[in-house]
Amino acid sequence: MAERKNAKALACSSLQERTNVNLDVPLQVDFPTPKTELVQKFHVQYLGMLPVDRPVGMDTLNSAIESLTTSSNKEDWPSVNMNVADATVTVISEKNEEEVLVECRVRFLSFMGVGKDVHTFAFIMDTGNQHFECHVFWCEPNAANVSEAVQAACMLRYQKCLVARPPSQKVRPPPPPADSMTRRVTSNVKRGVLSLIDTLKQKRPVTEMP
Repeated sequence: MAERKNAKALACSSLQERTNVNLDVPLQVDFPTPKTELVQKFHVQYLGMLPVDRPVGMDTLNSAIESLTTSSNKEDWPSVNMNVADATVTVISEKNEEEVLVECRVRFLSFMGVGKDVHTFAFIMDTGNQHFECHVFWCEPNAANVSEAVQAACMLRYQKCLVARPPSQKVRPPPPPADSMTRRVTSNVKRGVLSLIDTLKQKRPVTEMP
């Protein structure tokens, strides 16, 4: 009986020592670092903005580009930083980094493209109530990198929309209402993206099943 009591006392003493040691160790918890949104930055010149009648079309884009390039001098175009992220295209003044000249959600970007001059790039933003703005930029040495970055952001935005859809809507999404211009534009963009995805799939080598 005495041996049992001694063994129990030793066990309690050992447990208390371990507890005291653990309490002396400072608590430190490593939280996972949040994933930051990838942002591509481009140094360009901002020609300005023109209201346009249509949300899509190279004719509309080129008309706005031509109007802004001929009505102003290149020396007067302010230098800006265009930040292209997954969800937003932001144009910030180079002189004053706190001055945001343009902020366009990718979901409201209805059309984009390179103009007849490879230095020019423009996109059309849907501001609601069937009002559309065309923003024009001058890029050096050309507008290829800017155009590819904005296209990639649009593709990623569309992929996220597909993933976020409920399973019942992924099979066959309902057609957009006839009275909504914005949704008709979105539908056109979706069809174009799906066509591009089908083309890429066809180019992949087909692996024969055993």
